[in-house]
Amino acid sequence: MCAIGKRVAASGSILIARPIGEVFAFFSDAENDPTWRSGVKSIRRIGDLGVGTAYEQTVAGPGGRSISANIRVTAFDPEKRVAFEATSGPVRPKGEYSFANAEGGTRVTFSLTAELSGLKSLLMSRPVQKTMEAEVGALPKAKAHLELSA
Repeated sequence: MCAIGKRVAASGSILIARPIGEVFAFFSDAENDPTWRSGVKSIRRIGDLGVGTAYEQTVAGPGGRSISANIRVTAFDPEKRVAFEATSGPVRPKGEYSFANAEGGTRVTFSLTAELSGLKSLLMSRPVQKTMEAEVGALPKAKAHLELSA
């Protein structure tokens, strides 16, 4: 019997008219996520910012029920990159923000990936793909927040 598996992914990029330091500070602390990610019901950082920082997070799941989706920071390169991985929940995506100076501000690229296997690959690949695309698609809300709060 061969293992069934599927990789789902989404990625997007946006130019934010703010200095790279401000943009990095906003995205590198996931406690800011509720301002632009509508599915985040609650989030709390445990410890200082950096590699290993943990967040207890609850997100809206199917039917509006709450799902634990805790995350841990796996890379933290100031003004360049922040990566994270889910440590709880039915799907354990990995994500990354990368930052670059650009004419007119800062270019942010947000990427998410998840490996689904077994029944999850058959039953959850479409809903997970849709959720990831919505997460990446929310970048304009983060842009609006950062540019309007300046």
